[in-house]
Amino acid sequence: MRRAGLGEGVPPGSYGNYGYANSGYSACEEENERLTESLRSKVTAIKSLSIEIGHEVKTQNKLLSEMVSGYVFKKFDLIFVNNKISTFIHFEIQRS
Repeated sequence: MRRAGLGEGVPPGSYGNYGYANSGYSACEEENERLTESLRSKVTAIKSLSIEIGHEVKTQNKLLSEMVSGYVFKKFDLIFVNNKISTFIHFEIQRS
């Protein structure tokens, strides 16, 4: 069945536009496919980057947690040493 007004007067072999004469449908479809593929590659890159960022955040949080716990222990060590030195100085002053 032939549709009226579509493809009439188009030379044979010019149906690269899916039968739509001079509509530019094929060019639009090709442009759409190209843009879709470009967008797909950008989304894939962003997804990969966000996964890498997530791994980096977990690693940094782990290191930060280790540093904080190490800092707390070092702080107590320093307080202990400071108290020992203060006590030593206090007794030395009293002995003098």
